[in-house]
Amino acid sequence: MTFTLPFTQIRASHLPLVGGKGANLGEMTHAGFPIPSGFCVTTIAFEQFIANCPTATDLYAQLDSVTTTDLDTARQVGQHVRQTLLAVPMPPAIATAVRQAWQQLGTDHAYAVRSSATAEDLPDASFAGQQDTYLNVIGEDALLDAVRRCWVSLFTDRAILYRVQHNFSHQDVQLSVVVQQMIMSETAGILFTADPLTGHRHTAIIDASFGLGEALVSGLVSPDAYRVDKRDMT
Repeated sequence: MTFTLPFTQIRASHLPLVGGKGANLGEMTHAGFPIPSGFCVTTIAFEQFIANCPTATDLYAQLDSVTTTDLDTARQVGQHVRQTLLAVPMPPAIATAVRQAWQQLGTDHAYAVRSSATAEDLPDASFAGQQDTYLNVIGEDALLDAVRRCWVSLFTDRAILYRVQHNFSHQDVQLSVVVQQMIMSETAGILFTADPLTGHRHTAIIDASFGLGEALVSGLVSPDAYRVDKRDMT
């Protein structure tokens, strides 16, 4: 079974194995962009982790009972699912595969550990920011813990409710985990290749700030905003 894949072996066709972020990082790596090295813990590993939970069938049955009109039940079910899964040990074969991939990249680096769901960036649903990200992860124990916490974050309250609202089966959405070398960026930003407010496709929107991109996407800073006309680069 393939529990890990380096970016150099990932293409868009691997989306079911590595999710949206992972597939795009693989494509950007192959296109020659200066992508920091990394690997993905595949959805096969996630499925094995869930299968390692003796009450998994019951947990999914509870999730299927959640409705968008009963937020208290959604919170209770979500908390129970997360607490249960956090107590489930990572299968040894997966821990070994993650450890070996990490050792090949270098054990002295700090890493970003990010969730990558198979239902990201769809035409009619985004799922953006619903699962967890961990930054500056150093050491084997911290890495394995962050991977598991990313898996468990597939069941945050808002992720559960979003799937219910958009009629996605909880069991159909799988999670990969991206492990990527950190770079201490002076500035970071987000580029929208079309205006997200107007839908205008000739306008690129850039939001940028000093420091890590996490501060920007978490709403901790107010970014500088740039509007660029792609036709003449003004």
